[in-house]
Amino acid sequence: MLRKKSIPKEIKSQSFLQGAFILAASMIIVKTFGMVYKIILANMFGGVGTGLFNAAYALYNPLFMLATAGFPIAISRMVSESVANGRYKDVKKIHRVSVPIFIVTGCVCFLLMIGGSFIYVNLIKTPNAIFAILALAPTVLFGCLMSIYRGYFEGMRNMVPTAISEIIEATFKLFVGLTMAYLTIKFGTNQYETTGYVLGMKCSSLEQATDYIMPIAVGAAITGISLGGIMGFVFLYIRYRKNGDGITQEDLANSPRPRSDRETIKILVRTAIPVGIGAILLSITDVIDTSIVQSRIYDIMQTNPEALLNVYGTLLPDSVYYAGTTHTYLFGCYGYSSTLTMLITALTQVFGSSALPSVTAAWASKDKAKLKQSLEAVLRITLVVTIPSGIGLSVLSEPILGLIYSSPNVSNEVEIASKVLTTMGIAIIFVGTATPICSMLQAVGRVDLPVKLMAIGVAVKIITNYVLVGIPEINIQGAPIGTFVCYLFISVVGVFFLCRHTKIVPNFMSILVKPLLASLVCGVGAFVSYHLFDYFMSGKIATIFAVIVAIIVYIFCLFIFKAIQKEDVLQMPKGKKIARFLERKGVF
Repeated sequence: MLRKKSIPKEIKSQSFLQGAFILAASMIIVKTFGMVYKIILANMFGGVGTGLFNAAYALYNPLFMLATAGFPIAISRMVSESVANGRYKDVKKIHRVSVPIFIVTGCVCFLLMIGGSFIYVNLIKTPNAIFAILALAPTVLFGCLMSIYRGYFEGMRNMVPTAISEIIEATFKLFVGLTMAYLTIKFGTNQYETTGYVLGMKCSSLEQATDYIMPIAVGAAITGISLGGIMGFVFLYIRYRKNGDGITQEDLANSPRPRSDRETIKILVRTAIPVGIGAILLSITDVIDTSIVQSRIYDIMQTNPEALLNVYGTLLPDSVYYAGTTHTYLFGCYGYSSTLTMLITALTQVFGSSALPSVTAAWASKDKAKLKQSLEAVLRITLVVTIPSGIGLSVLSEPILGLIYSSPNVSNEVEIASKVLTTMGIAIIFVGTATPICSMLQAVGRVDLPVKLMAIGVAVKIITNYVLVGIPEINIQGAPIGTFVCYLFISVVGVFFLCRHTKIVPNFMSILVKPLLASLVCGVGAFVSYHLFDYFMSGKIATIFAVIVAIIVYIFCLFIFKAIQKEDVLQMPKGKKIARFLERKGVF
C-alpha cells in the first residue's frame, strides 16, 4: 500500500500568516516603488500624461487576465490540494502541462493588445495613448510566463520566489522607467530649445513642444515595466531550474499514480475558467472607468462645454480646455487618487493568495475547526487593514494628496483628485475585502460564485458610471460611487454564500465590529490631530504627524478592543515570542 507522505519541510514551514507576511513585505516594497514611480511621473507629466498612462493600463489589465484566465489560482489550488493528499507526481504534472497553455495564451493576448490598441485609442478619444500601450504589450507575454511559476510555488506554500520576482519587476519599473522618461523629456526639450522642432515637427511654444513629447515620454516610462517583467521571469525560471520545489525523490516514490495529462488539463481548465472569467470581469472595471468616464466627459464637452467650467472654474487649465483634452485631464486626476489606493488592494490580494492554499487544505481534509479558524483569520486581518486605511484616506484626502504630489504644477489636479479620494476611500474598504472573499470561495470549491457576483457587480457599475458621470455637476465624481456600489455588493453577498456553503458563521464581533470601532476612533484622531497641528506648523508636516497619531491610536485601540487574536499572532514569523510578550503585558 502506498504511504501518504507528509508535506516537505520547505512547504509546511509557511502558514497562512507567514506566507502573507512574506508576500506583504515584498508587496510593501513593490507598491512603495510603484507609488514613487507613479507620483514622480504624475508630478512630471501632469493630468494629461497621467491619463495616457492609466489608459494603457486599463487595456492591459483585462488582456492579462484573459491570457492567464485564472490559471495561476487554479494551479495554486490544485497544487495545494495535491500536496495535502500526498500526490506529488500530480504536482509535477500540473506544472508540466501548464507551461504550453501559458505560452500560447500569452502570445495570443500579446498580439491582441497590439492589434486592438488602434481601435481602443479611438474608442476613448485618446489617440496619443498608442505609444504607452505598445510599450506595455510585452508585459502581457512575460507576465503569463511568470504566472506559471508563481502559481506553482504559491500552491506549494512557498511565497519567497513570488516575492523576489515582484521586487525585481518593481526595481526595473522604478529606476529604468523613470530614467527613460527623464531622458526622453530632456532630449525633446533640448531639441526644441536648439532647433524649434521636436521629432521633425515645428513648435511655436514650449507648451506645444511638451504636448508632442508627452506621449513618447509616457511610452518610455512604461518600457521599464516591460523590462521588469522580462527580468522577473528570468529569475523565476532560473530559481526553478536550480533549486527545484522541495519535493524529494522519496516523496515521488511514495506518491500514488498521477492523473493522465488529459485529466489534469481537464481539471485545470475546469477550475481556471470560472476563476478567469471573474478576474476578467473585475479588470474590465478599469476599461469601464476609462471608456465611460472619458467618453461621457467628452460628450459633455461636445454638448455643453461651459458646464465643466462652471464646476471647476480656474482648476481646469485653459491649455487643456481649448486643446480638447479635458476628458483625459480629468481621468488623470482620477488616477491621482487611485495611486494611493493600490497599496491597500495589493495587500489584500496578498491575503487572498496566501489564504487559498491554507483554506483549500482545511476544506480538503474536512477539518471544520481549522477551516473556521482560517476563514476568520483571513477576514479579520483583511478588515484590520482595509477599514482604517479607507477611513484615513477619506478623512485626510486633500492633505495626503498635497503631501505626495508636491509639485506646484499639479496643485489643480490635487484639488480635483481630493474630492474623488474622499469617496474612493470608503469604496476601497470593499474593493480590498472582495478579493480575499472570492479567493476563499474558490478555495472551498465554489469557483462559480465569484464570477456570478462579479458579473452583477460590474453591470451595476456600468449603469452607475454611465448615469452619474454624464451629469455635469457630478462628472468624474461618479466613478468612485460606481466602484463603491459594485464592491459593496460583491463583498456582502460573497460572505453570505461563503457562510452558507461552509456552514460556518464567523464571529462578526471579532472580525468586523472591533476593527470598525478601532478604525472610527483612528479616523477621529486623524481628523482632530491634523487640524490641531495645522495651527502650529506647515500643512505637510501636520499631515505626517496626523498620520503617525492615527496609526498609534489605531494600534492601541486594536489591543484595547481585543481585535487581534492570540491565534493570529502565533501564525506570524516569531509569533510565539510575540505572543508570550503580549501575554506578559496582559493583552491576551
